Amino acid sequence: MSNRLLSSRRATLALALMIALQANAYAADETTPATDAAPAADASVKRLEAVSVIGQGETRQIQRITVDDVKALPPGTSPLKVLESKPGVHFESADPFGNYEWSTRISLRGFNQNRLGFTLDGIPLGDMSYGNQNGLHISRALIAENLDGAELAEGIGALGTASTSDLGGTIQFYSSDPTPQYGVTVAQGFGTDSARRTYARLDTGDHNGFAMYLSAAYSDVDKWKGDGEQNQSQFNAKAVYNFGDSKIGALVTTSSRDENDYQDLSLALQRRNGWNWDNFRPDWSRALRVANQYQTTGIVSDGNVQTPDDAYYDARGLRDDTIASVFGDFALSDTVRLKATGYYHNDRGQGHWFTPYVVSFPGTPQQTPISIRTTEYGIDRAGVTAALNWDIGIHHLEAGFWYEDSNHNVQRNYYYITGPLDDNYFLSDPDLRQFYQHYETETRQFYVQDSFRLLDDRLSVDVGFKSPDTKVTARDVPGTLTYGTPGAYANGELTAKKNFLPQVGASYRIGGGWEVFGSYAKNIAAYQAGITGPLATTQAAFDTFGKQLKPEQSRTIEGGLRQVTDFYEASLAVYDVKFSNRLLVISQCAGIIGCASAYANVGSVTSRGAELAVNFKLAQDWRWTNSLSYNRARYDDNYINGVDGQGQPVVVPTKGKTVVDSPKQLLASEVIWTPGPWDMRLSAHYTGKRYYTYINDAGVPSYWIFNAAVAYDFGKLSMADDLKLALNVTNLADKHYFATVGSNGFVVSDPTGTFQTLLPGAPRAAMLTATIRF
Repeated sequence: MSNRLLSSRRATLALALMIALQANAYAADETTPATDAAPAADASVKRLEAVSVIGQGETRQIQRITVDDVKALPPGTSPLKVLESKPGVHFESADPFGNYEWSTRISLRGFNQNRLGFTLDGIPLGDMSYGNQNGLHISRALIAENLDGAELAEGIGALGTASTSDLGGTIQFYSSDPTPQYGVTVAQGFGTDSARRTYARLDTGDHNGFAMYLSAAYSDVDKWKGDGEQNQSQFNAKAVYNFGDSKIGALVTTSSRDENDYQDLSLALQRRNGWNWDNFRPDWSRALRVANQYQTTGIVSDGNVQTPDDAYYDARGLRDDTIASVFGDFALSDTVRLKATGYYHNDRGQGHWFTPYVVSFPGTPQQTPISIRTTEYGIDRAGVTAALNWDIGIHHLEAGFWYEDSNHNVQRNYYYITGPLDDNYFLSDPDLRQFYQHYETETRQFYVQDSFRLLDDRLSVDVGFKSPDTKVTARDVPGTLTYGTPGAYANGELTAKKNFLPQVGASYRIGGGWEVFGSYAKNIAAYQAGITGPLATTQAAFDTFGKQLKPEQSRTIEGGLRQVTDFYEASLAVYDVKFSNRLLVISQCAGIIGCASAYANVGSVTSRGAELAVNFKLAQDWRWTNSLSYNRARYDDNYINGVDGQGQPVVVPTKGKTVVDSPKQLLASEVIWTPGPWDMRLSAHYTGKRYYTYINDAGVPSYWIFNAAVAYDFGKLSMADDLKLALNVTNLADKHYFATVGSNGFVVSDPTGTFQTLLPGAPRAAMLTATIRF
């Protein structure tokens, strides 16, 4: 049989399989009711090109992305967006690049971002939430072009991961190392909505074991609707010195981000005003008119604006971050290695909102019905991770620890104004202060693991445990409260501690490229500091329920099959997860307004599902990657939310309901053709229906999104060692859809569709980039 005929038959077989997978995804959606092991201290960069992208040989469900995956997306795209093609991953964002943090979300197997763990070169990034209290987003932590790869554990993260929120999986990012050759790389991109991105990197090359690079990037893009822009300046520097079989190094990254916000929509608001509805800016007169109506009569009626929350004049997020770390990997003997990392992170941020709820200069000739409300963040944290590795016979022993001291401040202030202003700077000297809270979080975590192989190395076993201990202390900064209720937020202390959280896994090579694997793990999460945690409530409420709270915890069982051949590699995993002691913030007002919330243990969640990844090598220059996920995540219990007018408890009937923002079906497929200097890609992503109410009476429909990329490498040209042009197009079909669900949190019920917690996805966008290397 000729090779051409064989390739043709294989392609036909692959196509038939993919059609069947897609048909299953459609069928599953049609039946949906309409109402409905890298240690943390390992600062050395993994060469992910050399390991299986489906985790072959691992005892846990593992997926990996490489440099080639990152290059397939528009320059500056968040690394999280690369992961959306992996099984079990649900990613959403209202901008084409996945960097608009107010909208960006990632979840794994029904676990939202706040219950996942993230690291960069072993440095903890916290839960990467918008109002972060213990880390920062990866899009700020590292310039996207300097990403070397990532390792995704959909359900069970490595024991040594420096995270206190990894109930449902981990994502470990790795920065690129300096290159051994001297070189300069410059890239310039232009795109839709006046998008501009400039990137430059200087590599010194290797000098007797020492190498480093300096890198900078600047990006700027207009909002795709409304008025305003989003821009970011970044700097990265990394140095490595290799001596013998050891090395030391340092990493410094800085980021300054300024983003104008999009207006949160509801189902009703979108139907009334369309997909392109946004804030009033630059129409100050209309913003003033609506605010005056609300302040004087309590009723708003201005054409298609019916409430003060339909649109504001403007809103903005500012974030400045610096990370510095030093790391070492030391060969103490032929069988013993010590790896350690010390790090420091400083963050300053402000969220601005032109609020019609608080007037400026009340009772004076300058009185204006709008003020600027800010939420002001500060993080100063430092820590160290270390791991000792020891090979004894068939055993690879590993023991490590992580210690971090974090100080987090958050305050809510109001600034008086008399007219519109460009607030793209940090405001100071507020006119009113609603609260000012200080949190100190001390984290200690220790782990031990033994990995060994039996039966002629066909059986691999990992067994170990970790012991986390995290204490959060909150105190009100005295003498600062000038607005609101004295003692608005609680003073107190919460500790999440477990001496023994086991993890065990095994994989067995059957033969013919087949292997079977299975793992079991237990985890707990630390209590959150900041305005989304259990201490962000009244003192009376905390004194009542605070001592009754238990840390959230999870129990995960997963297993599956993998096979690797010359034609394809595939992974099928099934899992059962029990999420207990689920803590729920019960909002007492609209999310944008902000007020003390109730916090309660509302029972457990059970998640069961399956994940399939199949990557075909159809020919020398043809690849086809696919993933399909099914997740059934449901609440196990009803919960009590206050009392009614007769003093009877109000039962919220969540038992058996689907977890909010948790699609049952996810599908991703990408065809890659690389003939000669060309690199052409076409991808498709399917997301199933999602709910934003706990009783599932309101949600957003499923959708498909298509993306394309084409690049041509000219090779050496004149003085340049290499010149490459790339064109990326997102949302090819210009699809209207809701991307982000839960931007303002979730509610029990929304039968009229008026809760504003949705953000639409960006329309079709293109980016053309030229990259030159000298």
